Amino acid sequence: MIDKSTKEQSLMRLKKVEGQIKGLMRMIEQDKYCIDLMTQVNAMRRALEKVALIIMKRHIESCVVESIKEKKGAQKIDELIDSIDRFIR
Repeated sequence: MIDKSTKEQSLMRLKKVEGQIKGLMRMIEQDKYCIDLMTQVNAMRRALEKVALIIMKRHIESCVVESIKEKKGAQKIDELIDSIDRFIR
């Protein structure tokens, strides 16, 4: 479960990404230079990765730690490794 702080941080960053997407759409409509468009796409990608890291950190601090305390950590760790593997591809 996402706590209030994680939710606020994630939503704040996603609202910025939303603004970036709208800005990129305007740039495309205005036929801006391709490299400038790619720069904006890369900035959005990095911003989304940061949101994923914020959520992943919370998952580790709560779900994974709790599972380890309950001696059921192996499944959560495997799940986390799979998630990280998908994230870095």
